[in-house]
Amino acid sequence: MKSPLLLLSLSILVACSEQSPPPDSTSVNDAPAADQQAPADDAASWPHGYMAAVANPYATDAAARMLEQGGHAVDAAIAAHAVLGLVEPESSGLGGGGFMVVYEHESQQVRFLDGRETAPAAATADMFTEAGEPLGYLDAWQSGRSVGVPGTIALYKLAHDTYGKLPWASLFEPAIELASLGFVVSEKMAGYLPQMAQITNLDENPGAAEYFYPNGEPLQAGMVIPNPEYALTLQRVADEGPAAFYSGEIAEAMVAAAQAAPLGGTMTMDDIAAYRAVERPAICGPWRDLNICSATPPSSGAMQIMVANLYDHLLPENATQQDRVRAFVDAQRLAYADRDHYFGDPDRIDVPLDLLLDPAYLEHRGLSPAEPGATPMHGDPAAVLNTDVVAEWAPDRTLEAAGTTHFSIVDSEGNAVSATMTVESPFGSSRWAAGFLLNNEMTDFSRDYRPDEPEQANMIRPGARPRSSMSPTVILDADQQLYMVTGSPGGNSIPAYTAKTVLGIVDWGMSVQEAIDFPNIIARGETVRVEIGVEPGQQLADELRAAGYNVQESEGENSGLHVILVTDDGLVGAADPRREGTVAAGQPE
Repeated sequence: MKSPLLLLSLSILVACSEQSPPPDSTSVNDAPAADQQAPADDAASWPHGYMAAVANPYATDAAARMLEQGGHAVDAAIAAHAVLGLVEPESSGLGGGGFMVVYEHESQQVRFLDGRETAPAAATADMFTEAGEPLGYLDAWQSGRSVGVPGTIALYKLAHDTYGKLPWASLFEPAIELASLGFVVSEKMAGYLPQMAQITNLDENPGAAEYFYPNGEPLQAGMVIPNPEYALTLQRVADEGPAAFYSGEIAEAMVAAAQAAPLGGTMTMDDIAAYRAVERPAICGPWRDLNICSATPPSSGAMQIMVANLYDHLLPENATQQDRVRAFVDAQRLAYADRDHYFGDPDRIDVPLDLLLDPAYLEHRGLSPAEPGATPMHGDPAAVLNTDVVAEWAPDRTLEAAGTTHFSIVDSEGNAVSATMTVESPFGSSRWAAGFLLNNEMTDFSRDYRPDEPEQANMIRPGARPRSSMSPTVILDADQQLYMVTGSPGGNSIPAYTAKTVLGIVDWGMSVQEAIDFPNIIARGETVRVEIGVEPGQQLADELRAAGYNVQESEGENSGLHVILVTDDGLVGAADPRREGTVAAGQPE
């Protein structure tokens, strides 16, 4: 048994104006339908060219390659992510899933494409329980039970069928070339491997051990390595479409890996064949003269609307920067409490999103924040709004690992994609199939099953999608024109990381890069974690501690923010220095 004591060090490694009335066309509920919106002038009305902010230089180049050819932002997103699955396998890949929020410039429509992994049909609420006690996280993470049915390839297909301009097969050419000829191992990937060998089975599992630890030694930064299995898998997907992935040899390899010991899972060929990516309504809500749009549950994207509006209710008059930080902390505490209690798979439970985003409810919550030293509790929107009683759920204890990747893309016609993709924990389940790693997404469900308590909103259910903190976000101005594209990886911290960029740029007077670089502050539950390794993090931690908050200091955080802002002078993009992202911009050929 490998030591769970190293999990902490691994987490470190992965380390005011008045509110304006909303524009008439904005709803707190679903994004307006295309036929209800006034079209933009035409594609030629977009003067800013394209931009891609992506988590690895190889992937940024792949996105730019598609955009230079006049591809849609979705084409670039698929090409970029196919490369990320190769060069950044610790964060996402073909064996995982993700979310895309897409904005169309011409129709001004925002849509949400859900490629979240699903639970196998034989999954049960107590599957992570042994002898009446929950499995330790390490055992659950590395087990075959942790593997959900991957959604990435199906998400690619849904997105391309809806928006794609370039040929399907061409989107995989950059990744196939790199996988065939070799790519340079990054410091980020290499930096994980020694610790992963100590705490996971990555250095022991068939396929993964040979690839990441050739001759028993971890890959080193700067080495050039190919992945011919990955190239073959992508070539089949390029030639045959998703059927090559969701049936036949590739699916058989995934099933064999998931069912292998220890604690083999129940995923079957039928589970894989039944997978479908789905389009769901995006959620859009007003904040000042902007319209924040993100992904609906099982995503936590609605927290961006909650945090921004709660923040305004919590701000005192003539607020100082210290007041603004404290309002940000209290807004997070309230929003996380509601998210943790009410959010889950909307196909399995009723998520009262309209009530949670109702302006009257948000005002009520903002007027009664939890005391700094207290644990914030979820609210009761039904009682506040005098409406039907909403379901009561048991407390949720889900802890999402700080993995995942995010990228933001705007094409030369003004269309945009905010995409967050994942295999959950670093290197997913450590189980290898056909050149890629399988996810451990089942651990994103609430694993602490207690039969004598009410169900949890995020309880494991057959075929369900686990709740996710991923919050890909697009912000529109008062005319429903693109204003910002933002998002981040980082497990449960994603909503906090992302909201920091929104407030930093809009309310704190920061540039895009300054907002990204600013110390991360994560306020979920009874603690407030402050990134002290970035100035002025220590000052912020000291001030919050003096105000009575239970402050936990962190030397570094695992954000990977990639943000694009539309200005009168053009597009401004930035990548998070905490990871390896880059930004590319230009005009199509």
